[in-house]
Amino acid sequence: MNFMLKNATFGGRHFVSLAAAAGMLLAGAGAASATTVVKWLHLELDPKNVAAWEDIVKKYEAQHPDVDIQMQFLENEAFKAKLPTLLQSDDVPDFFFSWGGGVLKQQSETGALQDVTAALDADGGKLRKAYTPASVDGLTFDGKTWAVPYKVGLVSFFYNKALFAKAGVKAEDIKTWTDFLAAVKKIKAAGIVPIAGGGGEKWPIHFYWSYLVMREGGQKVFEAAKNGEGEGFLDPAIIKAGDDLAELGKLEPFQPGYLGATWPQTLGVFGDGKAAMILGFEATEANQRKNAGDGKGLAPDNIGRFVFPTVEGGAGKPTDTLGGLNGWAVTKKASKEAIDFLAFLTNAENERAMAKSGMLLPVAVGADDGVVNPLLAESAKQLAGSTWHQNFFDQDLGAAVGRVVNDVSVEIVSGQMNSKDGAQMIQDAFELEQ
Repeated sequence: MNFMLKNATFGGRHFVSLAAAAGMLLAGAGAASATTVVKWLHLELDPKNVAAWEDIVKKYEAQHPDVDIQMQFLENEAFKAKLPTLLQSDDVPDFFFSWGGGVLKQQSETGALQDVTAALDADGGKLRKAYTPASVDGLTFDGKTWAVPYKVGLVSFFYNKALFAKAGVKAEDIKTWTDFLAAVKKIKAAGIVPIAGGGGEKWPIHFYWSYLVMREGGQKVFEAAKNGEGEGFLDPAIIKAGDDLAELGKLEPFQPGYLGATWPQTLGVFGDGKAAMILGFEATEANQRKNAGDGKGLAPDNIGRFVFPTVEGGAGKPTDTLGGLNGWAVTKKASKEAIDFLAFLTNAENERAMAKSGMLLPVAVGADDGVVNPLLAESAKQLAGSTWHQNFFDQDLGAAVGRVVNDVSVEIVSGQMNSKDGAQMIQDAFELEQ
């Protein structure tokens, strides 16, 4: 059975409002008294993805006839606005879509969530071992895990093979930040814009600062900073990361007008062949196509990908990754059946099937072989070997500090602020939140 929090139609099926659904449930309460209802709140708009979930639900319910999985939908902005109230209401879902990092941490501090650590560690840690360690770690705070992993994202460089060849640059030679800066200079000398940059929305530029912090300081430095330990965001490694970003900015690597460019426009610059590189999400190959002027963009075989380079002398590892991490947060009173269904939803077989259809990059161990798109498969392989997967800094640090991180990243790369002042602004914002 599938219920919506507002009227909508997916794939020809009409979903009724939650209020109407509640009436239907009450009417049939006597007949369904032996059934355990599991309410699943999601944001998915793609009818193909919803249909894939419905198939998984049918399989589970066939194996567990005493369980009724009810899918409930909220549009993204409505979800963010209504979730706090919903979690305190009588219509609280058993589990819902959540972002990792600061968003999940704040949700866990409300007392509305269930610590799923014991469920992961039951039966000798059977469920915990079913997921990549980095995905579980990213949903864990102070030794407690607050969501069941669902999918992961990855930020990396994508490049135009034809433009690289024209400039005489080989992606396989870009291993360090020094190599990267040399490539930028060489591409620019060939009369080509090196990088498509999206400064208008600011967060695309924070990818550079974040990755450089990870490469310079490693996990230990960043974890200390966000936990208010040591020198915080004034750690020398973090200031050095800003210096690295400023060094890139001095090369003027982005397209003219990048400070006002939205992310779709930035993807269009890359897709139109007007820049050699872009630092973007795992789905960049598909997204540049949608945003290119001709609606076709670069041919898939003209797009390559490489890992964000290391920094000489930095504590970070090349296998440390940056990107999104999503899970299913379980509410306080959710039944054991809800967690059992989540284990089924995210098992290797189902995650492999969802990966094969292009829905996600999986977190289930062994499911990465379901990714068939070559560039996505490269991302999946890298994520499978991740030593530390860090959620986006602007999410992980919470909305207020995240905004400052985004602002500072743009101001440093554009030469409007030095690294130390930027680090101080982030530290000040962090302390205000404590």
